This record gives sequence, structure tokens and C-alpha cells, in this order.
Amino acid sequence: MSIITGQSPAGITQSPAGITWNPSLDALPFSPIRRMFNAAAEMKDVVHLSIGQPDFGPPPNVVEAYVRAVTEGRVRYELDAGLPALREAIAAFYGHLYQINLTADNVLITTGCCQAMFMALTGAVRPGGEVIMIEPVFVLAHIAEMVPGATIRRIVTTAENGYQPDPQEVIDAMNDRTCAVMINSPGNPTGTIYPRETMAAICRAATERGIAVISDEVYDRLILDETPYASALTCCPSLDGLIMTSSASKTYAMPGARIGWVISSTQNISALQRYHMFISTTENTPAQYAVLEAFRGEQGAVRAMVSEYRRRRDRIVELIAETPCLTGYRPGGAFFVMPSLPRGSDSTDVALRLLRETGVCTIPGDAFGASCRNALRISYSTSLDQIEKAFERMTPWLARQSF
Repeated sequence: MSIITGQSPAGITQSPAGITWNPSLDALPFSPIRRMFNAAAEMKDVVHLSIGQPDFGPPPNVVEAYVRAVTEGRVRYELDAGLPALREAIAAFYGHLYQINLTADNVLITTGCCQAMFMALTGAVRPGGEVIMIEPVFVLAHIAEMVPGATIRRIVTTAENGYQPDPQEVIDAMNDRTCAVMINSPGNPTGTIYPRETMAAICRAATERGIAVISDEVYDRLILDETPYASALTCCPSLDGLIMTSSASKTYAMPGARIGWVISSTQNISALQRYHMFISTTENTPAQYAVLEAFRGEQGAVRAMVSEYRRRRDRIVELIAETPCLTGYRPGGAFFVMPSLPRGSDSTDVALRLLRETGVCTIPGDAFGASCRNALRISYSTSLDQIEKAFERMTPWLARQSF
């Protein structure tokens, strides 16, 4: 079959310029994370401190469950809201973990946490509305601006205070246009965990004002210290104003399985379920069986991962403290830290030169907001040997720079 330029099969003349895209799509930036990763792919001997992907494999029982589902022919469509047993397992797990009442009707299965966040940000943010986000913020935040006339109000935090927000500043930013506030704890790109007082104050104020709380808790099981984790599930007065999202990607080291979920009130789940039908219809069926096994099975693999991330975190904090031109802090969760460079630095320029001249791939801070222009995101989801190797290259290179 051949296509004649400028002429459709029906004989209708088409513009040689091609598709005229929705302006909201044109406005979306290309992910700086992927830009760095793609640049590194063209090089040899690169040490990656870039992509947020566990270097562990999924637990063996989870792999076996996936293979078993395929060999037994469980590869057909599942119910659009997700495998019923998986929804029940997730509700039971979080209900027990946080001592709250949840049922399967409070859970919707999605294609990873990203789809869950996409639906939350485009579904709960109304045209002309405003969504409050705490910067640094993951690049997915730009999706909120695809809603016609919607804007993002950013609350800036810094490495000097461990990227902790002042809850009163968040509350003071709420106004008549505010329709949602987005929270990410533990955070990407910072690894920062918000204390219960911060979470509770923001959730309470948002609920009182009829503002949706969208809580990205994809790293909720990667808690590196003994401080109890404050989930929005335990800080919001009710599920009616909350959309909590998470996934199996980080906890069970299976990002390619693309299984995530939303937890909310039954009314909210029903609304999101309708939206979900037009996006992915249903999720990967064998992967859902694998995640079901992950929740039902023994959790020793998760504990082992957390223990190793803790070792890496402790070492990388030491290495940052010993490295010229980097100012660090102690992240409490996930597997990220984002030290700052000297004031006035251009993180994109630094990250690209660092990659080209030393073969160490990091992510420029300005990928996560204009206020982060003088910072680098470092992922320690790689071995201690690789981390040591990276800093053996980075430290002398940074010592030679003039900022």
C-alpha cells in the first residue's frame, strides 16, 4: 500500500505540514530524564545514577505466578476495574497496614502509577483551576496543565532544609481556584518523607475547603528509617477528597509489569473507572496475577531491598558530604537524593558535561522545577560498587569546576 503525499485515500487534500496537535500536547516538554538516558545510550562505560528503577529482580514466587498465569492461559481480558482478587488483596493489605476500613470497591487497578496520576490530574483538575504542587516535583506534574486554562502553583523547597515544605505555606496558597493539591512522600526526586504533622495539616485544610488531595505514594514501602510513615490514607478526614496512587513497580521490583492502583472512596473509584475504560480498558492479566502473589506472599524480599537501600543511602550521604560543590541532606525514603550545586549553577549544563567527560549519568535538577536549576538528582537504585565508581569519577571532576 502506498500513500500519496497531500492526498488521502478518500481524495481529500491534506496539509503537507501534517497533524495540527492540541496546543496542550504541543506545550508538553520532552522528559529531561529520558533525554539524559538517551544521550547516555550512545556512550560506552556509563555509570548510571539516573533512572529510578530497582536493580533487584522481583521475588521468585512472583515470577512463578506470572509464568503460571501465562501457561494456564490466563491471558484474556479481566474486569475493567481489575482482577477482583487483586483488588481485595490490596484493600486487605492497606486496611491491615494502616488500621482503616477498605474494601475491593475502594481500589481501581491501573497501568502503573503513572496512569493513575494521569487520571487524577486530568480528572480532578477543572478547566481554569489551579493545582498546588510542592517543588521539586516529578515531571508528570505537567499533565495538569493539559486541562484548558489550568495552572500549577508551586511551593518551593530546598536541599538546605531537606526539601521539607512549610505546611502553612501550602495552606496559605489555597484559594477559590484551587481544585487539587498534589503530595509525593517519599518524594521523587528528593527521597524526602513528610512528617505526620505536615501531611495531616495539608490534608485537613484541603478537605475543609473541598480541595482534592492527590497523593503519589509509589515509594510508600521504601521507608529507610524507623519513623512511622504518614500516608494520606491515615491523614485525610475521609476518602471522599482523596486520590491515593501507588504501584508494584518499586516495592516488588517489577516496573515493566505496569500494575498500579488508586485507593479512594467508592464514588470516586466509580468515576475513575469510567475514565479508565477509555484509556486502557483493562490491565495486563498475567501481571495482575503476579502482583496478587506479591501481596499474598511473604514480604521478606521487600525487607531485604529496604535494608540494602538503607546501606546505599548511608554511604551516598557520606560521599556527597566529601564531594566539593555538593550540598546534601539525609533522605528518608525511596532511592533518590538531590544535592544542590553552588548557587547560580546550570544543572543541565553540569549534568551533560559530567556525562560526556566522566561517563556518570545523573539527572539535572531543573527537570523538576525552575527552583532546582542548581541541583542534581542522584539515584542509588544501583549497587554500592557502581556508586563508589561514580563518585571516584565525579569528585575530582567537580573539584576542577569553577562555579
